[in-house]
Amino acid sequence: MPTPAAPTRSPRRALALVLACCALALPALTGCAGTSAAGPGAATRPAAAPDRVEPLSPAPLPALPVTVPSADGRQVTVTSAERVVPLTGGLNEIVQTLGLGPQVVARDITATFEQAAQLPVVTRGHDVSAESVLALRPTLVLAETTSGPAEAIRQIRDAGVPLLVVAPAKSLEDVPKRIGAVADALGVKDAGARLNERTAGRIAAARKAVPAEAASRRKPRVAFLYLRGTASVYLMGGSDSGAASLLEAAGAVDTGKESGLGKDFTPITSEALAAAAPDAILVMSKGLESVGGTDGLVKIPGVAQTPAGMGRRVVAVDDGVLLNYGPRTDRVLSSLISQLYAKAA
Repeated sequence: MPTPAAPTRSPRRALALVLACCALALPALTGCAGTSAAGPGAATRPAAAPDRVEPLSPAPLPALPVTVPSADGRQVTVTSAERVVPLTGGLNEIVQTLGLGPQVVARDITATFEQAAQLPVVTRGHDVSAESVLALRPTLVLAETTSGPAEAIRQIRDAGVPLLVVAPAKSLEDVPKRIGAVADALGVKDAGARLNERTAGRIAAARKAVPAEAASRRKPRVAFLYLRGTASVYLMGGSDSGAASLLEAAGAVDTGKESGLGKDFTPITSEALAAAAPDAILVMSKGLESVGGTDGLVKIPGVAQTPAGMGRRVVAVDDGVLLNYGPRTDRVLSSLISQLYAKAA
């Protein structure tokens, strides 16, 4: 995930590094209750809920060995799921929710939910420590296409550890693919099917909360902003940010995508914000905190001149779940919908 100062990295990987730094610098927030968006028209935040995943029960028994396709074109043979190292928070969430939490022996810094919080950290925002991973004697490592550096991934594979690469998620359609890929590699294909069925049902139920009258009136226009005030990083999400699918499912318009921003994130400009004219601004909770809450957000050039800024309409969702597209995406949708359509204070 991007920072303007790292042009040699892919934008999504560079932004992941920024998120990791934010996770280190700021206290973890739970649920979807971000910094309060005080002021007229501000959405009411849902009550904080425990930051937990909900594992399947009973826990499945892996049927191994299996050979599965990896997103980098390889075939990976897995013979044991006894010691699993997921290199991203989203993959950790899937393994834990499949019911195999006791087999997870490490985490990425972004895996802050309760079941993973005490595990040793072996990667910070895709900055993988091969030595730390190998010291844990993993029987399976799960990575994404953005995981790196490449030398670390190569070192893990050269040590003979099965390493499966899973394609990153950018839309709701990717949820069952990711769950299925992880479940297949762990030898719990049936559990993957059960989790996909449960997740799909919950997402469908969450979508029903969009008010019926929303379909007959102008859809709310939402700009997704990535903020890290401590580093003066202020970015607007485009069509490749991963937020568009969530916003569309919530009955809203992603103004970055509509404006033709083709990249995942672009530095914010007053002109771009004025053209987008969002009714609400979507942010990650820690990012909102990093700029001093809503009061600090409206001081970013251009924000105060938008309908969202003037009405102080801010939608904040916890960093650890917003773009994961996994078993807790229904919670993200529920939070988006409840905040977008909350009655003005």
